[in-house]
Amino acid sequence: MVSLMLVVLLSYLAGSIPTAIIAGRIVLNDDIRNHGSRNAGATNVFRVMGWKPALAVVLIDIGKGVAAVLLVPALVGGGYDPVLLKIIAGVAAIAGHIWTVFAGFKGGKGVGTAFGVLVSLAPAASLISFAVWLLLVLTTRIVSVGSLAAGVVFPLTLVLQKRFVTPELPGPLIWLGLFLGLLIFVTHRSNIRRLLRGEENRFGKKTGKSDPGEGE
Repeated sequence: MVSLMLVVLLSYLAGSIPTAIIAGRIVLNDDIRNHGSRNAGATNVFRVMGWKPALAVVLIDIGKGVAAVLLVPALVGGGYDPVLLKIIAGVAAIAGHIWTVFAGFKGGKGVGTAFGVLVSLAPAASLISFAVWLLLVLTTRIVSVGSLAAGVVFPLTLVLQKRFVTPELPGPLIWLGLFLGLLIFVTHRSNIRRLLRGEENRFGKKTGKSDPGEGE
């Protein structure tokens, strides 16, 4: 039980590293949450600070998810099912990103860290979801559309993979996919409202301090 709690704690702390907020402090000497969509995510970093800080934020956020899944359980160990332990570590890291203890429990929307978690657990389904995300972002220029679609495609791909390709695929992975897909919709609820009103901003537009646009 102690080892399980340690996995959860370390994974949560890894996920809690507030990458976008740190980038804002370095580049803007201010909190990124005071600018643009006021979200501590890579898309807002891109729109406010440009592609170089945004790329760094994306890579580190993905790395947080990968480290939580592949490194933390290996370091801590414990007598638990290894797949289940990795899933628990991944969920803790995503929770840390969304509700970071280092920034008043107000972080990003978890997409980058979730991708790091999922690509570590189910690379084929993750890459298919990423391809859908990229296609929709490039065609619609709205990041939230790609993120919401990926949240649907990932669990669906896992179900099809288990049914037709890999029957031995662990069932908990499918439940994780369903949970994270639902979580993406929950964290993007403001984006969904703007999409329904036709007010979601398109990708590639830098913004200033008070633009309430895209909140990825």
